Amino acid sequence: MPYKFPLTSGNVTRFFVVFNLVLFLALGAMVHNSVNAWMTEKRYAMTDLARAMQKRIDASRFATWQIYENLATSAAGSSPNSNLQETRLRPDVYYLEKTRRKTEALIFGSHDSSTLDMTMRMSNYLDTLWGAENPTWSMYFLNGQDNSLIMISTLPLKDMATRYKESAINSLVDSRRAEMLQQANALDERESFSPLRHFAWQNDHYFTLRTTFNQPGHLATVVAFDLPVNDLIPRNMPLENFQLRQDATQTSTTTTTTTTSDDTSSESTHVALVNPNLEIAASLPSTSLQLVYRVPLTSLALDTLHNLMWPLLINLVLFLLSIAGITLLRQQSLRPNENQSAELDSLRMLNEEIVASLPVGLLVYDFATNRTLLSNKIAEHLLPHLNLQKIINMSDQHQGVLQATINNEVYEIRHARSVLSPHTQLFMMRDQDRELLVNKKLQKAQQVLDRNHQMRQQLMHNLGHALNGPLQSMVKQLVQLSQRDDDESVLDLLDESQGLARLVDDIVLLNRLEAHDWSPDASVFNLQDMLDEIALESLPLLRRKGLALVVNNHLANDEMRFGDRRALRKVLTTLMHYSLTTTRWGKISLEIKTSEDKPNQVLLQLVDTGSGLSVDELANVDFPYLGDTTQDRFGQASGMAFFLCKQLCKQMGGQLEIIAKPDIGTRYNIQLPLALEQQGEQEEKLLEGVTALVDIAVEDVHKIVCRHLENWGAKCLTSDERLTGQDHDVLVTDDPARLNGWALLLAGDEMGHHALNDQQFRVNFNLSNALLDALLALIEKQLSHDLLEESREDEEATPLMSGGYFQLFTETVPPDVKRLYTEAAEKDYPSLAQTAHRLKGVFAMLNLGSGKQLCEALEQHIKVCDDLTIKNTTSEIDAYVSQLLQQGNQ
Repeated sequence: MPYKFPLTSGNVTRFFVVFNLVLFLALGAMVHNSVNAWMTEKRYAMTDLARAMQKRIDASRFATWQIYENLATSAAGSSPNSNLQETRLRPDVYYLEKTRRKTEALIFGSHDSSTLDMTMRMSNYLDTLWGAENPTWSMYFLNGQDNSLIMISTLPLKDMATRYKESAINSLVDSRRAEMLQQANALDERESFSPLRHFAWQNDHYFTLRTTFNQPGHLATVVAFDLPVNDLIPRNMPLENFQLRQDATQTSTTTTTTTTSDDTSSESTHVALVNPNLEIAASLPSTSLQLVYRVPLTSLALDTLHNLMWPLLINLVLFLLSIAGITLLRQQSLRPNENQSAELDSLRMLNEEIVASLPVGLLVYDFATNRTLLSNKIAEHLLPHLNLQKIINMSDQHQGVLQATINNEVYEIRHARSVLSPHTQLFMMRDQDRELLVNKKLQKAQQVLDRNHQMRQQLMHNLGHALNGPLQSMVKQLVQLSQRDDDESVLDLLDESQGLARLVDDIVLLNRLEAHDWSPDASVFNLQDMLDEIALESLPLLRRKGLALVVNNHLANDEMRFGDRRALRKVLTTLMHYSLTTTRWGKISLEIKTSEDKPNQVLLQLVDTGSGLSVDELANVDFPYLGDTTQDRFGQASGMAFFLCKQLCKQMGGQLEIIAKPDIGTRYNIQLPLALEQQGEQEEKLLEGVTALVDIAVEDVHKIVCRHLENWGAKCLTSDERLTGQDHDVLVTDDPARLNGWALLLAGDEMGHHALNDQQFRVNFNLSNALLDALLALIEKQLSHDLLEESREDEEATPLMSGGYFQLFTETVPPDVKRLYTEAAEKDYPSLAQTAHRLKGVFAMLNLGSGKQLCEALEQHIKVCDDLTIKNTTSEIDAYVSQLLQQGNQ
């Protein structure tokens, strides 16, 4: 029966006390959560506001440098524009006339035409910069050349200067001039900020960023920007509560860490209690400023009460109801407990039901009164044939257990004494003959089951061997037929036959695993060779489905491992085929690496971008064919793949983990113990002394190719790391447009490698052996070509050495080569084309055909503005000229 709360006066009082205590605790937690949520919201708002102000400051810094470095400098060095007009509004106040009126400009003080031209340039630049902005923006330029002040603003300066706002403009300009002069005289302060200010006539808030530029021989030039903040501050945060001040904590800290997550964004803000206000401060990272938002504590308390008005009222009502309830209960007498006779009757009936349903005989006998207290039908049937007193005496000698034969049936009788009543004895009778019969039937059933398992294993073994031969023959014939005919039906038939052959192999192997007839066959093998075989085997289906494969092996190419190569290959090919079936678009990545602390433990990770795995498919890990598998137009995934791979990994001492997310993909993590075999050191690597320029856009492919080349001893250069004039032997790229000279074009769908022309090969970057063969073939051709070129250049250099041509060559060609480097760095393509044409003419006059061809190629690259190829061709011209100069000096 369920437990009933005793309704006494003390218990009722305790209940109401606990209830009220919980009520007050809940009220306190509500208030705390409300205040905490409000503070968290304000801190995130302050963080966002600080970031927005920081972006505005960075944009103003960039504009300051643009104005000073480009606009002011170019205006000072160029001839003034005679079409510019200015209007004299007052003495020493001039208005610049212009067509675009997003910004207006005023010049205060005496100035020349170059200052007017510089003002127009800055105004046009700010028209573009502030064209889409609505707030009021202003810029002040204190010219160190003539001590004039330029003011450019989105305000209607002409109307304000000539009409009713003249005093406001004068006071604003005078205050800015005083601040900028003070900034110019401060030698140790390059950049400064003002506190938050207020435009009285526009109700705008802003702050000023001042930057000083020192010029030798002139006064310092100061550029100031008025940066508005009205559009950045949320509406629920009053502008009057904000303050911009120096950040004392940031000035004492040299470095700070900036994060972008929501959890850590509030770390740049802090809350302080400054009586009678609550301050929330946010630091601006690249400045010494701190944005402070002050909230009076009384306002915070009133807002909290307003937000929690209904919960507070509800808590108050509950408190009043509890007081009223305890008062009424104390005034009335507590009713007595209900009659427990009904509970006792129900309890007795429940006990009798339990005893009657027991599969053994149960007897509770009271020897003091010689009556049966409790029994079931089995015990009542056996009681006339039992001498209970004799059973008690004998059970004391045999630890309470003995056997008795009743009507030619053997019973086990267990005896126990009651702890509460010494005269009450407990007897339990179990039929031993029935249990023996049940055990014999179970043994017979187990023998039949074992015999069936053995017959099934033998059947599957013989059936697999009978089907394996014809299937392999059929697959070979279909492979030969597919090589001669590109019919799609032949390829579909080949895929189905290969899938059937894999299914038969899986059945045979799984049957051997269940029969414990399989054990790992460990041997020394090269892991990279096995990966090449798997990639080459999966390539036809990858090409038919349009998928990409990336094999990223972090281990050395020549590294040897000790383990079961066939089992590992079976696991990888099975999982690869399953990934190909579940993936309709995207790529499949296979990554191999080892942990730093366990070099003999190899981690293989297969990741696809498919549709993921359903719950039914994941159930096949524990037992084959428990759920339906994914199917595409090329076939259906095997239902025993996961179970087979898991068993193989377990037999090899490893483990398999499958992580799938719907519509994202699947990740297969394989961890296997593959011992690393010690190898002797190689005296010289295959590509020792070869320099390769790697220009690959895909980051993963770039890392894979560089790792292969470095393992083979080659030196890798990238377009960013390559020095000017640095030569290379071969170019490795994945962009056909960048092929130039001796080069390899990388692709993921190539069945090995093939030659595009005499100097270029197309190779699959996933196949390390194919990549090495292509490199060796390319280097061999390059060596033979260089021998022919050297003999040809010796013949061409003969006219250069005769007469006065060598002096003409040394006086004209080397300066032009240096000019090529300078103009290429500045990207001055017209000048670069003229220099290349002039060099081509010199080479043609001196009968230097190779130099002329290089210049013609350079002209073609200049037309398409290909910077990388321009640098490569310029380096080849420089090397060619240096070689000719060495020959002439000998």
